[in-house]
Amino acid sequence: MKTFGVVRRLVVALLGVVIILIGVVLLFIPGPGTVVIIAGLAVLGSEFERPRRWVQSLRERARRAMNR
Repeated sequence: MKTFGVVRRLVVALLGVVIILIGVVLLFIPGPGTVVIIAGLAVLGSEFERPRRWVQSLRERARRAMNR
């Protein structure tokens, strides 16, 4: 079962990085680059602590900005 956990983390990491890279490309062509980058961070945050904290911080900033 430990192997399954390692494979899962690797697949999530790869998927998250690919989504973030697509978001970076979308920053330079018409598209929702920022939203896609945040989605990639959210995918990474499902397995890793640091991206999870970044997404929480972004959510809190967005809430504060909406309440102004």
